[in-house]
Amino acid sequence: MSESAGEKTEQATPRKMEEALKHGQIPRSAEVQTVFVLMASLAALMFSGAETWRLLVGAMQMTLGHLYDTPLSTTSLQGYAISGTLLLLKCVGPVVLATMAGGLVAGGIQSRFQTASEALTPDWTRINPVTGFQRVFSARMLAPTAIAITKFTFIIALTWSEVRSILSDPIFTTSVSTAHLAGFLAQTCLRIVFRVALGLLVIAGADYGYQWWRTNKDLMMTKEEVKEDTKNAEGNPRMKAARRRRRRTISKAKALAEVPKADVVVTNPTHIAVALRYQRGTMKAPQIVAKGIRLNAQMIREIAQQHQVPIVENKPLARLLFKHGRVGGEIPAHLYAAVAEVLAWVYRVNRYRYYAEQNQTPN
Repeated sequence: MSESAGEKTEQATPRKMEEALKHGQIPRSAEVQTVFVLMASLAALMFSGAETWRLLVGAMQMTLGHLYDTPLSTTSLQGYAISGTLLLLKCVGPVVLATMAGGLVAGGIQSRFQTASEALTPDWTRINPVTGFQRVFSARMLAPTAIAITKFTFIIALTWSEVRSILSDPIFTTSVSTAHLAGFLAQTCLRIVFRVALGLLVIAGADYGYQWWRTNKDLMMTKEEVKEDTKNAEGNPRMKAARRRRRRTISKAKALAEVPKADVVVTNPTHIAVALRYQRGTMKAPQIVAKGIRLNAQMIREIAQQHQVPIVENKPLARLLFKHGRVGGEIPAHLYAAVAEVLAWVYRVNRYRYYAEQNQTPN
């Protein structure tokens, strides 16, 4: 059976992947975000927990120990409100900052720290309640709902043994100090949160893998779409041909403009023409300033005749220079000797011409 023309069987092209990144259509897992936020807040509590406890104990002692002589007025109440706000910021600030940093890092890692510009543009359909209800109760949400129930069950099973051991601890049936109770609560909470974090880490890895698979599946293309995308990426063939012709025209014009500066033009005699230039002390080897065949070769010869550039007929050398040399580059090394003979002849001719114009003879 032949493959359906509209079946999406091809991987997304790099161009479509870039477009998807602009629209924010990238693998993104909420579980990865949760793990980073939880780990960051847990680390903040571990580093700042003792200081937070000390601040709270000091505030309670100061408040309860001086209730009998605490003045109550408009000014004092404002002072108490400011002091309480500062105390709250000192206690909660590290956790809030760590949580924000964890969320930003998790989002940056998943998006490769690239901003989806088009995803940030306002889209009022996102806040449409009808569209929201349709999205929540769609068949596509059945899988996330089932996964959420599975995750909840997994977390309960992972932490149940720890919760049972905590509930059976003798601290609930004996009299203990406030400090001991606070330490017990802190340790038990850390143990439970640590187990939850480990469980969420496993879930986040599986969920991100699923999101990666689903995103790539959604971005898959048909063979016709791949051909069309490739054509758009490479550009219209007619436009490309026009650009190539324009580049060739510009290059030819630049090359012909260099012909008057050439020392010699080697011809075939009419089929090929190659213009050479050599400056002692500044060039390691002679350079090809222009080359052409047929009509271009004729134009090079005409320009050379107009500017009295010597023209030398050497069929084998002309063919080799045209085949192996490039305009603006040095001649091939295996042609040094042949070109040197041509240039030596040109220099001798120019020298005798100079003395003839001066009505002198060379020594």
